[in-house]
Amino acid sequence: MRGLKLFGFAFVAMASFLFISCETSDDSDNMGSVENVEEVKSTVSTGTWLVALFEEDGIDKTSDFSGFSFVFVASGELNAEDGETSVSGAWSITSESNSGDDDSSSDDDVDFNIFFSSPAKFAEISEDWEIVSFSSTRIELKHVSGGDGSVDRLVFEKI
Repeated sequence: MRGLKLFGFAFVAMASFLFISCETSDDSDNMGSVENVEEVKSTVSTGTWLVALFEEDGIDKTSDFSGFSFVFVASGELNAEDGETSVSGAWSITSESNSGDDDSSSDDDVDFNIFFSSPAKFAEISEDWEIVSFSSTRIELKHVSGGDGSVDRLVFEKI
């Protein structure tokens, strides 16, 4: 009986080790790490950006933002201007581990949050976007609709 208990303990320990090993991920692609979140915040809050792509429900709506330049202020303000119109909004980057309000099953989920109350075309990009990729000159975002599962895409490029 003692041998069976020892075997059971060893089995549980080995299974736990394998489970934990499978859960680790490569930090180079892990947007959930604090270093990457801070790097994205730092990158996006320097310079001026434009919308290189906005696709909603498979429809290209990039032209809705033609001529607008976007400035992501480090304090969380988001300003868009086209020379005639100025639109104010807000932005933030949060991880699921500290926001708790995302419906994703990933513990390492990072959201790039954009909020504009108006005009309507700016309200359309008000979402909790998932960061697909980013560099010093480009950030690609996507949002999966909770209703029909459609995927919206938003890409900013540094001017």
